[in-house]
Amino acid sequence: MSKRIYIFDTTLRDGEQSPGFSMTAAEKLQVARQLARVGVDVIEAGFPASSPGDFASVQEIAREVEGPVIAGLARCNKNDIQAVADAVRPAKKPRIHTFIATSPIHMEKKLRMKPEEVVQRVREMVAFAKSFGMEVEFSAEDATRSDWRFLAQVFTVAARAGATILNVPDTVGYTTPKEMYDLFRYLIEHVDAPEGVIFSCHNHNDLGLAVANTLAAIEAGVTQVEGTFNGIGERAGNVALEEVVMALKTRHDRYPYHTGINTTEIYRTSKLIQNLTGISVQPNKAIVGANAFAHESGIHQDGVLKERTTYEIMRPQDVGVPESVLVLGKHSGRHAFRDRLVKLGYVLSDEEIDRAFARFKELADRKKYITDDDLEAIVSDEQQRERADVVQLVSFQVVSGTHTLPTATVQVIRGDQPSRQEAASGDGPVDALYRAIDRAAGFQGTLLEYRLKAVTSGQDALGEVNVRVQSNGRVASGRGVSTDVLEASVRAYVAAINKLLSGRGAVAVTPAAEEGQPAEGWMQRAWGD
Repeated sequence: MSKRIYIFDTTLRDGEQSPGFSMTAAEKLQVARQLARVGVDVIEAGFPASSPGDFASVQEIAREVEGPVIAGLARCNKNDIQAVADAVRPAKKPRIHTFIATSPIHMEKKLRMKPEEVVQRVREMVAFAKSFGMEVEFSAEDATRSDWRFLAQVFTVAARAGATILNVPDTVGYTTPKEMYDLFRYLIEHVDAPEGVIFSCHNHNDLGLAVANTLAAIEAGVTQVEGTFNGIGERAGNVALEEVVMALKTRHDRYPYHTGINTTEIYRTSKLIQNLTGISVQPNKAIVGANAFAHESGIHQDGVLKERTTYEIMRPQDVGVPESVLVLGKHSGRHAFRDRLVKLGYVLSDEEIDRAFARFKELADRKKYITDDDLEAIVSDEQQRERADVVQLVSFQVVSGTHTLPTATVQVIRGDQPSRQEAASGDGPVDALYRAIDRAAGFQGTLLEYRLKAVTSGQDALGEVNVRVQSNGRVASGRGVSTDVLEASVRAYVAAINKLLSGRGAVAVTPAAEEGQPAEGWMQRAWGD
């Protein structure tokens, strides 16, 4: 009988905190609901002590999302742990996840603590966390560069103080599969823990070994795997959960383990995270990449047509990749439109359906066929809009050419003020548009990043624009889609401006306090409110 492996998802904490991946509170809740649908066992919803916004987001997820354990991250100090306890208390299955570094370089250079002081801190803080009557997980940051005997001592202290999950993070993606296997075999043998305590791994991908290290940890006896969908996270990211799950399922002959993941929801989960963050996976990404089930070589095509398993070790349907493309057009009705969105995994309010359907009809007048990718792009674009945008675009016009100075004219409405029209020139049509919008909206900011890609193929493909804009020490992202790349550019820029002006979804650029330092109130960092 195969052993159960529990999936701990940290997309909303470790993944969301990485540069460019921030989400609003509403977007985090949307992702959390999808994570529950895909079947993860634990959702690490955030770092409540990092900001009031993150606290509120974790608390809302704890209140609204049922099924998985809802966890929050805390450094080993009372303020952090209290914040987590307060934030996850509404959850039916709350967990406090506390951590402290154990490697020589972290203890000496970052914490400025001696090993015996770290041990005492672990003993006191894990016991404090346990006093809230919640499940407690303890992590030894930079565990794979720690002394093994000291690590075993720390985990023994944590387990005796009340931690029932002992997590070993490869924080900087340093170790190798053989080292990972040997480390866990050593810890399982030498940690003096009460019966029922489980071991967990948390692997980063700096050397591209996160999946291999995770599989080695599972073979060594780990029963909880921590990671993110699409492998997002600090630096090179975390282990990609979809890759681990499908490796266990596809190679069950080699790995006699199973998870509770509904694999048919994997692709939907991946696409949702891509759409909300504006960060796409590379085409050749395993499991969820655009080319994961594509065959261009004539030899491969011939083999697949004769027998799929000649070149496919998984069925696309196993991970939720649709084989057929939905064809919708301008004569399609609201019922068919809503039905297809439900099949794609979107549950929208009547107001959201109305807005998305209007965009669909508008697009249908421009394109002959509308695919699932088009629909997902439309819905994602509409869902990022606030119900009461500060700035609303009324119209725009651009004049540009080989020997013409690009000039744009825009008309916008800001709040309750009358509409305002302004014109500006620039280095190109997009630059001219953004300058004109700034004037009309009374906005001052800096464009940090502009990215354009095609959502679908063909001359009438939807263009997707993602931007990052900074203003007054805060950064926000915006996304826009349209068959007209200039319109997509405008939509993206206005979406980012609205986040900055409303204060919802903008991220402060002030660095977070160092781990191990006593928290004095809220840390000065906003992680997406």
